[in-house]
Parts: sequence; structure tokens; C-alpha cells
Amino acid sequence: MFYRPQDGHGLPHNPFNAIVTPRPIGWISTRGTSGHDNLAPYSFFNAVAYTPPQVMFASTSNKPDRGDTKDSVAQIRETGVFCVNIVEYAMKDAMNLTSGPWEASVDEFTKAGIARAECQTIACSRVANAPANLECRLTQIVPLEGQNNFAVFGEVTGVHMRDDCLKDGRFDVLAFNPLSRLGYRDYAVVREVFSLNRPGEK
Repeated sequence: MFYRPQDGHGLPHNPFNAIVTPRPIGWISTRGTSGHDNLAPYSFFNAVAYTPPQVMFASTSNKPDRGDTKDSVAQIRETGVFCVNIVEYAMKDAMNLTSGPWEASVDEFTKAGIARAECQTIACSRVANAPANLECRLTQIVPLEGQNNFAVFGEVTGVHMRDDCLKDGRFDVLAFNPLSRLGYRDYAVVREVFSLNRPGEK
């Protein structure tokens, strides 16, 4: 099968969502200038550079009470900071609940019963029991083609790692089984890891 996105695919659901998989989930926490906390998952998320460490996520829709975007981007525009919380399998239900189209006044930490802690380098809450948290300062928001599409880039200014996720000096993903996004309503969990040497490495 071949299709041009501009012509449509003719299938019951968009296959593009399932082709680029698995995708890590950035559980983004923000705080507006009013002091209100927000927490929402984004599957268009990844690390993009080592030095300095940088990450990005993309927001691809809007809410009537936020104009051209959603709560996360709106609050980042206000404060210039955000935190990426890594999602483990055990937190899948709480993460899913925070993905709802809640009004801007809703605090997802409270709604989903998620314990929060204060970040160290930025004024923002983080998921207290997450395997890791990346505190970030905004570097740029890039408008993307289409309506309400924005890529948010940030420099990591602080890193939290849960003690039980450190093993022999390495961050051990098998200690918490990372959750990833597939297509449609599907997710996957990492339970097996293997290593490969790059050409020329010993």
C-alpha cells in the first residue's frame, strides 16, 4: 500500500501514528505564573543533544481555554521552564488519566493522586516517585507546519534519578520497565535489553 498524506489513507485509523514506534513518553509538568501546576503526557518526545543535554516535545492540538495550544505550552510560554518525568509501567494508569482534556484550572497531580516534589533548579513541580526527572529551561518554541503544532526545546539543568534505578553505576531501565507509546490505543513496556558494539569498538 502507498498513500500520500494529503490525499488520505482510506483506513479506519491513521497508520502514521503506529509506524514511528515505539516512542518514549515525556510526562511534562509545568507551573503557570498563577502558581497552578499542570501535568500531561506527550509521545512526540525525545532527547536531542548530549552537551549541553537537551530534550524536546511537540504539542499538536489546542484547547478552547488556551487559544492556539494546550496547558503545557501555554504555561511554558509564561515561565520558560518545564520538567520531564519518565513514565514507568507501574504509573500507566495515572499517566493515562492526566492525558484527559481537562480545563486549565484542573491540577492533574491532585486529580490522579500523584505525589509531587519541588524541582531544584526551576520553579516547577515534578512527579516525586518517577524513575527520573529532567528539569529544563526553555530554549525555543518552534511553530511547525499545520495548525496548533509546536515543538518545545529545553536545556536540562537538573537530573533526578530514583535510587533503586541505579545499578553498578548505570541507570538501569529494567529496574522500572519504561512505558512507550505505539499507535492507536496501544502501548509497550521494556522488559528485555541487549547490547551491540558499534563498528570499531571493543
